[in-house]
Amino acid sequence: MNGRDGTPFAITLGVGSSLANKTGSWRTERPVYRNALPPCNDACPAGENIQGWLYEAEGGDYEAAWRLLVADNPFPAIMGRVCYHPCQAACNRAHLDEAVGINAVERFLGDAALQAGWELPAPLPDTGRSVLIVGAGPSGLSAAHHLRRAGHRVVIREAGPLPGGMMRFGIPAYRLPRDVLDAEVGRLLGSGIELHLDDRVDDLMAASRGFDATFLAVGAHIGRRAYIPAGESAHILDAVGVLRDTADDQPPLLGRRVVVYGGGNTAMDAARTAKRLGAEEAIVVYRRTRDRMPAHDSEVAEALEEGVIMRWLSTIRHVDEGSMVVERMELDADGFPRPTGETEELAADSLVLALGQDVDLSLLDGVPDLEVVDGVVTVDDRMMTGHAGVFAGGDMVPSERTVTVAVGHGKQAARTIDAWLRGEEYRHAARPALADVTSLNTWYYTDAPASVRPTLDLVRRISTFDEVTLGLDEDTAVFEARRCLSCGNCFHCDNCFGVCPDNAVRKFAEGSGAGDNGRDYAFDLDYCKGCGLCVAECPSGAIDLVPEQI
Repeated sequence: MNGRDGTPFAITLGVGSSLANKTGSWRTERPVYRNALPPCNDACPAGENIQGWLYEAEGGDYEAAWRLLVADNPFPAIMGRVCYHPCQAACNRAHLDEAVGINAVERFLGDAALQAGWELPAPLPDTGRSVLIVGAGPSGLSAAHHLRRAGHRVVIREAGPLPGGMMRFGIPAYRLPRDVLDAEVGRLLGSGIELHLDDRVDDLMAASRGFDATFLAVGAHIGRRAYIPAGESAHILDAVGVLRDTADDQPPLLGRRVVVYGGGNTAMDAARTAKRLGAEEAIVVYRRTRDRMPAHDSEVAEALEEGVIMRWLSTIRHVDEGSMVVERMELDADGFPRPTGETEELAADSLVLALGQDVDLSLLDGVPDLEVVDGVVTVDDRMMTGHAGVFAGGDMVPSERTVTVAVGHGKQAARTIDAWLRGEEYRHAARPALADVTSLNTWYYTDAPASVRPTLDLVRRISTFDEVTLGLDEDTAVFEARRCLSCGNCFHCDNCFGVCPDNAVRKFAEGSGAGDNGRDYAFDLDYCKGCGLCVAECPSGAIDLVPEQI
């Protein structure tokens, strides 16, 4: 193009372009990329990077997702079956339609790993240090996994005939198939962990000699008893024993009409097991109302589906052969159950007590400076007991007794034991701000209700120990992973890049980490005016506006 005098225009950067003006000087606020803490990650007792492995899964890299998962939890196929998924209760997606089916995707990844034969990472070089672990349940096995990965020699002493603890002897096969349990535990033990079965520890001080640290992870295998007047011929068992004998292929004879006394998850498992062992009626007697039952809602719902009868606000006063006396209760103003004096006779062939479980702490006799309160061991924030070098977790310490909590304890203890062995103190990374739903731009997300996991038909459920809740197929699992909102963290949607009126967002090759804080984007502050459009249009709330500092 020429001017009036025929001279060509010289179009160069800065001549007729706003780039020369560096208009960012008008700004009073600047945008910054942030890494907020997703609520699912925050709620996971095992400390999994849930959002991270969901991101890999939705992209189709299942092995990368699995490897990110087992960095925190070595049992995804188990956890995808038995975890009560508090992560889903915290999921921001529930404010839009339904929570992401995190647990179902975890199971898909765990099963995919078993089918493909993926191996856990090799341990680091040997450190020359050794750790004794007492108990081969979820907490002990989790600690062994992380300590062995760190290069320490790990020896597990287990009193039972098989590893798994309460995962094997407390969770029925219809919830956790034994081939899945054996496969995941076997893969973990293949890393060089020494396991000694039928090897009960009676004297901790003697057993721990020659080891640099000890982790106590004995499960709660002792069923609590209660004084209930009973005739000599009354058939009374405890739920832990019923579940253990059934797992050992030596199911007890319960009769056609079975009463289970208690309101926890073990009570639900005992009642459902009784149905599978041939009981025509399985009746749960509980002193309070359903909303006060310690059992998880899903356990209660599945028991009801299978025909288990619930008798809330009831207690057992006397047991005889073939019958028992049940008294009606009522809740006082504080929610405490009080007897009403109203009784009735209930026909029953056996009574199963599911009143809670205790840990056998006899191995701690004679251990100095170790404190036991209300049947559990006192530990500090490092999970160390009062006796230096002795740590404890799982059912042995005050906490909720679930597999997920136990696995988290094992990881936490392993990290602090590893640091302690090196003469250091493990410190958790600073906790980022939580990504709540108000920081998200949910307008960008279309409704996509959660996928429903298939279940075994009801007739087979109550007549066999086949697995009840089944897994998702690949397409459905990927769809479920893609429902994740990536709360508080960038997922490369390009919204900030596209909406900026000043072209102040610079984009780099994905995965390069060349931008701000290792991101693939950066703000060119020479031109950013701090208008906040990028903040308003970021779907995941991964950008903040902060005051400019002159």
